[in-house]
Amino acid sequence: MKFNILFVCLGNICRSPSAEAVFRGFVKEKGEDHKFEIDSAGTYGYHEGEPADARMQTHALKRGYNLTSISRAFNPTADWDKFDYIVAMDNSNLRNLSDMARNSNDLTKLCKITDFSNNFNHQEVPDPYYGGDQGFELVLDILEDASHGFHEFIRK
Repeated sequence: MKFNILFVCLGNICRSPSAEAVFRGFVKEKGEDHKFEIDSAGTYGYHEGEPADARMQTHALKRGYNLTSISRAFNPTADWDKFDYIVAMDNSNLRNLSDMARNSNDLTKLCKITDFSNNFNHQEVPDPYYGGDQGFELVLDILEDASHGFHEFIRK
């Protein structure tokens, strides 16, 4: 069985491409990358067609994550059908995705990445866009932690 996972934030240039890369690295480390299709998107297409934020790329590379995805907007017509799990980075994007749901089945695919954190009490992955270096590092810390819990959840 293959699991199709979509990570979603607002513009798809910081948090969701990082989540995509972190989770991809995590399952590759476990030798399970063949069991997953992992992608990312934004609830808004502000940055559609652009690579990840250069600052986010720099911080991710320091930890061995290469952010290769190109920003795209969430596609309600195709993404609800393609993905098994649609994972929001924060409450605002979770609400936006809920509003785009076509039916109750779509809603069952939604979750928030911080629901799977083991070592952090953050309710959301904070948007680092307007902050400094520590914000980008915090995003990666939260995503690394939550990836473990999310993987355990999927495996059950």
